[in-house]
Amino acid sequence: MPPDPRLPLFLSERRRLAGLAYRMTGSVADTEDILQQTWLRFAAQPLEAIETPPRWLRAVVTRLCLDHLKSARHRRESYVGAWLPDPLVRNSAPDAEQDWMVTEDVSIALILTLDTLTPDMRAAFLLRDAFDYGFEEIAQAIDKTPAACRQLVSRARKRLAGAAPPARPAQPDQAAPIVAAFWHASRTGDMRALLDLFAEEIEVRTDGGGKVPAAINVLHGRRRAAGLFAGLGRKRPLPPPPLPPIRTINGAPGFVTREPGNVLQTTALEIRGNRIVAVWIVRNPDKLRHLPCGAMP
Repeated sequence: MPPDPRLPLFLSERRRLAGLAYRMTGSVADTEDILQQTWLRFAAQPLEAIETPPRWLRAVVTRLCLDHLKSARHRRESYVGAWLPDPLVRNSAPDAEQDWMVTEDVSIALILTLDTLTPDMRAAFLLRDAFDYGFEEIAQAIDKTPAACRQLVSRARKRLAGAAPPARPAQPDQAAPIVAAFWHASRTGDMRALLDLFAEEIEVRTDGGGKVPAAINVLHGRRRAAGLFAGLGRKRPLPPPPLPPIRTINGAPGFVTREPGNVLQTTALEIRGNRIVAVWIVRNPDKLRHLPCGAMP
């Protein structure tokens, strides 16, 4: 049997399709499921009936994401504690499956900001700004009028303009000593060192999903954040273990650890200048099943 001519077309778009689905859902498992459904629909279509396969594929991914988000809304509303997207942990030598993680803008800050938009706003904004779709095309993808899509994009841009500007990823040589200092201070309970590391308006999110112990509320402010980590650190045995390998988690420096109770955890730090402006911790085991073996502690 000759090879399916659709397959190379699909594979050539897979990275961007995955980036779109992940930015819409924040979930690796849902991204993979949506890509599988997209391929099955693509494989069932006569290729000559599709004028521009890449745009057809993106429209299908968008519609599937919207269906998913609208059906999953009640699950998000009942989510226990702070929500974070599934962490994308990059090995030092990423393989093909990790390629979309590396090349697409999938920062945690971006996903959290997009999550403040309605599903339709998120879809219209991404199609317009990430893929340069016209409003007629967006209208076909999300089943709205072009005028409504124009309004959705305008509202999304206004909402996003009020968010903090995206941080430039810290360079490895700049990030490494800050990550090491945070590791030591948080593991020893050094309040003064933590205060020196944290920006005044730092945000701390800990996502346990109600499955493992985690802070329920998002913490804001340097003193509250330092108090949390100092308190946890003082309960740990001394001396602290060596710093684990520094990983790239959604473009940010961080590490993967096994915490008491054999709880797997990812910790990502957003660094601006020489200060930590956000700490994002994922402990929900459902969100860590996809981690590559090379990232496991």
